[in-house]
Amino acid sequence: MGLGKVFSNSIFKNNPIFMQMIGLCSVLAISTSVTSAIAMGVAVTFVLICSNAVVSILRKIIPSNVRIPAFIVVIATFVTLVEMVLHAYSPAIYNALGIFLPLIVVNCCILGEAEGFAYQNKLIPSIVDGLGTGIGYLLAMLSMAVVRELFGHGTLLDKQIFPEAYPGIGILTSPAGAFILLGLLIAAYRAIMAKRA
Repeated sequence: MGLGKVFSNSIFKNNPIFMQMIGLCSVLAISTSVTSAIAMGVAVTFVLICSNAVVSILRKIIPSNVRIPAFIVVIATFVTLVEMVLHAYSPAIYNALGIFLPLIVVNCCILGEAEGFAYQNKLIPSIVDGLGTGIGYLLAMLSMAVVRELFGHGTLLDKQIFPEAYPGIGILTSPAGAFILLGLLIAAYRAIMAKRA
């Protein structure tokens, strides 16, 4: 399979949120703000690219019976780097992401890519797959965050869009609203993908 196909499949056909439905916890929790969604998407993309690269390089060295613990150690290393950088240079974003930042370590999206793709493929396709999966994750997260922040708070990127008197659609800022919106977006995405196929 060519690199372009790997990249597009990772974003669209195998979208981690809308198609595989993995890594949903952070999407549901963080998507109340576009700023937080972008930060989480970029963090996940960075970890995906780096962990896929390392797993691909070490795939012939890591024994298959300890591959999952090895993947978790690799992923945890890059998550720790992201945490340290955000804590040092962007404490506001670090605090906004909260517990969901260290939980990237056990994000099924990243572990799934390490197991399902990087462990079986060479370096460059694994990096491309990590980038595509990260972009797919980021786009899904952004689609949730734009709707929830705009119609829930009347703001976008923390700037007032609707008049100050706009009361907001309260359910969109709640966990129940996140589940409902995610379900609607998954249904719409899959309908569009089915039509394209």
